[in-house]
Amino acid sequence: MAWLITTLIVAPVVGAFLVGATRNYARRVALASNLITAIGAFLLWRSFDCSLSGLQLVERHSWIPAIGAEYLVGVDGLSLLLVILTSLVFPFAVLAQSRPAEDRGFCTLMLIMQAALYGTFTAQNFVLWFLFYEMSLIPAFLLIKISGGEKRDRAATKFFLYTFLGSVAMLLAFLGIYFAKGTFDFAGLSDLAKTGHLLTGNITWLAFAGIFLGLAVKVPLFPFHTWLPDAYETAPTGVSMVLTGALSKMGVYGFIRLLLPLFPNEIKILGPWLLILAVCSIVIAPLAAWAQSDLKRMVAYLSINHLGYCMLGLFAVTATAARPLVEMQAALSGVFMQIFNHGITAAALFYFVGLLEQRRGLRGIDDFGGLMQRAPLFCGWMSVAMFSSLGLPGLNGFIGEFLIFKGSFAIAAAFTAIAVIGLLVTAIVFVRAMQSLFSGPLAESCSGFPDLLRGEKFVIVPVTLLMFAIGIAPQFLFNIFNTTVAHLAQLLG
Repeated sequence: MAWLITTLIVAPVVGAFLVGATRNYARRVALASNLITAIGAFLLWRSFDCSLSGLQLVERHSWIPAIGAEYLVGVDGLSLLLVILTSLVFPFAVLAQSRPAEDRGFCTLMLIMQAALYGTFTAQNFVLWFLFYEMSLIPAFLLIKISGGEKRDRAATKFFLYTFLGSVAMLLAFLGIYFAKGTFDFAGLSDLAKTGHLLTGNITWLAFAGIFLGLAVKVPLFPFHTWLPDAYETAPTGVSMVLTGALSKMGVYGFIRLLLPLFPNEIKILGPWLLILAVCSIVIAPLAAWAQSDLKRMVAYLSINHLGYCMLGLFAVTATAARPLVEMQAALSGVFMQIFNHGITAAALFYFVGLLEQRRGLRGIDDFGGLMQRAPLFCGWMSVAMFSSLGLPGLNGFIGEFLIFKGSFAIAAAFTAIAVIGLLVTAIVFVRAMQSLFSGPLAESCSGFPDLLRGEKFVIVPVTLLMFAIGIAPQFLFNIFNTTVAHLAQLLG
């Protein structure tokens, strides 16, 4: 069944060509392609043996022997989790986009981006991984540049410069590793790092700095985050959903797949400083969100905050000397859950902000008021997404955040205690938003505000029910990556 991974990568590309060949059915063809990939992801899940910790369903072919580049793909628990997340977010984003169904350019670029993400999350050779990594950024840049709102040129340029410079730094670092060791294979490089024979001296720090910079920009980690609010604010609703729901996960995935296995000693040495950066992302981002009047920028800053929790968990389990194995596993399980949960919840929040803008033509927090009187269903379902992002027990957001804090408190108590401030500020931001949008007298401009339409219910209800399902019975997701987490904790311990 190894061919399933290649099918997942190829199917969206074929769909993109078919979209380009159609005239009036672009969205239907794109959704059909999404359905095929969703079925493929489900079959991949069914074929995956959750009791094994290594790579599974591996497909390996010679590609460029002269430089050691292979077509090498496979999945472990983390890769499978991200493949499933990608398969959920993209049809959600295509349905949410308000542009006409015949917009072939939008659907084509989205499908190419989806294929690149599947490749990024399954490639096990750096050349192949980097090819897919860069391939995902190009359609994102074009979608912001072509389909974005005001200031799209500035936002797209900023997005391109940050990600391009980060990618160049990462490429140079891996070229240095290749010239020293003669391989691009992730597993081979990880084995060399275990024995301390990967690199020596200042070259190690240069390689670490290059890879760290490339991934920190992509997460993004403070202070490399300044491109994100502009890009998310300007991008069309569906693109914002994909940027936060799937593309931002490439950075966290890279930290787990590349930086932690290859440079464990360097991360330990820089541990306190890395934890400070994670805490800054958690605390400063919601403070910035509190100051925003634009709802889209508010959600964008909160996205930085929630990804900061992932970085707190990762740096905590690698950056301190005393690390009980059970607490390491708790923190890593929380990180994996947070990756998935944030992708679903943040995409839903951007969807609701897009609906507000579509109905009203504005998205300022003070442009609405008293919506509960006109659209109780809309307000109710949006409140669920907000509470999920806040981490309310019974919803998916609580599971990941609780495990991250549980594990991190036992390992890096001081940093985690400061990070709790981010939870408080996030609660203030959401309560303020709910009060401004839903409560008070009905704004005169919202007197004709419609409640959720049938098509919108078909989009949001399944996603919201998934939030409840994960919050109440999350074991079906834990089963995917439990063995991977245990194996990773042993490697880092």
